[in-house]
Amino acid sequence: MTGTDPRVDDLLRELAPRVVGVLTRRHGDFYAAEDAVQEALIAAAAQWPEQGLPDHPQAWLVTVASRRLTEQVRSEAARRRREEAVATREPEDRRAAPPADEDAAADRDDSLTVLFLCCHPVLSPSAAVALTLRSVGGLTTGEIARAFLVPEATMGQRISRAKQRIRSSGVPFRMPAADELPRRLALVLHVLYLVFNEGYASSAGPALQRVDLSQEAVRLARALHRAVPDSSEAAGLLALMLLTHARSAARTGPDGGLVPLAEQDRSRWDFAAIAEGTALITATLPRGPVGPYQVQAAIAAVHDEAATAESTDWPQILALYGVLERLSDNPVVSLNRAVAAAMVHGPHVGLELLAALDTPGRLAGHQRLYAARAHLEETAGDRQAALADYRAAAERATNLPERHYLSLRAARLASGG
Repeated sequence: MTGTDPRVDDLLRELAPRVVGVLTRRHGDFYAAEDAVQEALIAAAAQWPEQGLPDHPQAWLVTVASRRLTEQVRSEAARRRREEAVATREPEDRRAAPPADEDAAADRDDSLTVLFLCCHPVLSPSAAVALTLRSVGGLTTGEIARAFLVPEATMGQRISRAKQRIRSSGVPFRMPAADELPRRLALVLHVLYLVFNEGYASSAGPALQRVDLSQEAVRLARALHRAVPDSSEAAGLLALMLLTHARSAARTGPDGGLVPLAEQDRSRWDFAAIAEGTALITATLPRGPVGPYQVQAAIAAVHDEAATAESTDWPQILALYGVLERLSDNPVVSLNRAVAAAMVHGPHVGLELLAALDTPGRLAGHQRLYAARAHLEETAGDRQAALADYRAAAERATNLPERHYLSLRAARLASGG
């Protein structure tokens, strides 16, 4: 909804999944309902800033989307009966309240059901991310395409295929059963984590981060936490996002260049977000069971609570990474633990741990391994090895600010600086 009143944008993104839920529940077709709601959102983004908000914004969207859906149905002879049933229920005045018998349906909030549907196991993670941003986040296909640096037509095809997978699978529009909920919730958390990470550290392109994407992930995680307040991992993910996103403003310089954590101006951090995230993870950890998102949030809190880089409690961070490594067999976690070990015990200890990751199936040939090793080699005084690894890391970096930063580190070493 870029280019409209930000207040309208916020309202539309809040209402988008509710309206998708109303139409899907009413007509039984998520594929068609989602398309119709997108058209209604575009119409609202164009009209509301100029004409003012309707008296009942959600009912307005339901009405307009229903009309769009009716138009789609009209072209399909097999659905003519349903088209006539829908048409007879449409209110004529778009600004008026819906008829009394539709109040409950139009006001019901199915946002969580839509979120779980978009993160269904039948979809790949990339498809689930795209569909979640569109159906739950209220972003247009063009906005999602720009966020992931792909043509709009390509993203449109990806979203269309995702919806077709859901349609052909026969997935019912309902919340998962109680015995299925933990596994499905884990998928939802993973998708939101992927959205946030892409915003916080863009995988490719000219910008280090896409703050709007990170903010959208925080918004969705906040909504999920409200919906499942007893989930300690949903709380942990929200805390992690808040504590990490709090550093966004300090991660780039005036020219958009990367500023590493140790060199950031901490006065630019968002201390309100840090306080909220710290309070949330402090209240969540004792509840248990402890999961990876909570441990990552605890690590982020230790970083954020340090007034200076030098005062960071690295022994505590190292201990937390040890816990995280036991919870998640992830080589990136092991890499971060190696860096923390170097901060506590010296660079040679960290380099020994990194050597174990330089194998196929772990991080051999990965940019992160080269960059971390170069930093520790430079700290240990091995300038030639650090120069070679900085260059190797820069060659593999797909994010331009990261590539520029790594190239500058290599150039400084090459010049004897």
